[in-house]
Amino acid sequence: MLQYVYDQVSISTSSLSYTFVHMKHFIKATSLALTVFIMSCNDNPGQKTTTTEDINSVAPPPTLQYNVVKVYPHDTTSFTEGLVWLNNALYEGTGNKGESKLMKTDINTGKASQEVSLDKQYFGEGIAILNNKIYQLTWQEHKVFVYDLNTFKKLQEFEWPYDGWGMTHNGKDLIVGTGSNSLYYVDPNNFKILKTIGVSDNNGPVSNINELEYVNGFIYANIYQTRYIVKINPETGAVVGKYDMENILDSSGVKYGEIDVLNGIAYDSAKNSFYLTGKYWPAVFEVKMN
Repeated sequence: MLQYVYDQVSISTSSLSYTFVHMKHFIKATSLALTVFIMSCNDNPGQKTTTTEDINSVAPPPTLQYNVVKVYPHDTTSFTEGLVWLNNALYEGTGNKGESKLMKTDINTGKASQEVSLDKQYFGEGIAILNNKIYQLTWQEHKVFVYDLNTFKKLQEFEWPYDGWGMTHNGKDLIVGTGSNSLYYVDPNNFKILKTIGVSDNNGPVSNINELEYVNGFIYANIYQTRYIVKINPETGAVVGKYDMENILDSSGVKYGEIDVLNGIAYDSAKNSFYLTGKYWPAVFEVKMN
């Protein structure tokens, strides 16, 4: 979700060499701080305000278990923003201006069998597939693109007043995140907001909510700049569990060079498996999550 500012800056000492790649996180962190401030000033209908009394009465969400059952290849040039599994294919939306795409890929090879590139002015974000249409957010351009599922032909565009981050659906409504702790339920026919919920745990509001996936009555979400995935009650916004994916790359034995954060959650209902990846990651992990 970050634009590149510098190609690369290196600093060397007598024994150490540090490389700062693209300064992605600096820009997004600044944008996020502004977003959270603005969102906190808005009256979001349907969003519950979390009080100190509420926080003190909430137990910490349990850390849930997972196990990796298979590892697949992933295109290391993909700055992954959205991931969906449908009809034995993996659909992926990627970001960065001039590089943003929508792709249908073969999970066994990691290669795209179908793709469309966004205009260079757009920074692609999360995707969702509903009623044979693919919806794709943009980060700060306030556009939502709608494509035909089979042909990838663009059918229409919608305006969106906030940053676009992650997106999923519950079979009826689209559910959109903006990087704050708010999740917006949206009418897929006109992209109008139907209701808003605020995500929170025992410490209060949970922001940095990124890629989303709705599975069996819960929303699973990446927390940006961490290796955590949280499990959210979609009615109350309460975090009911979390997964610590900190060592998923290292424990798998996958070799990698440049790497970025965990981002990408898809669900295969036939296998009851999740597919997880990240920005520039070399692998997609098939995972069983309790």
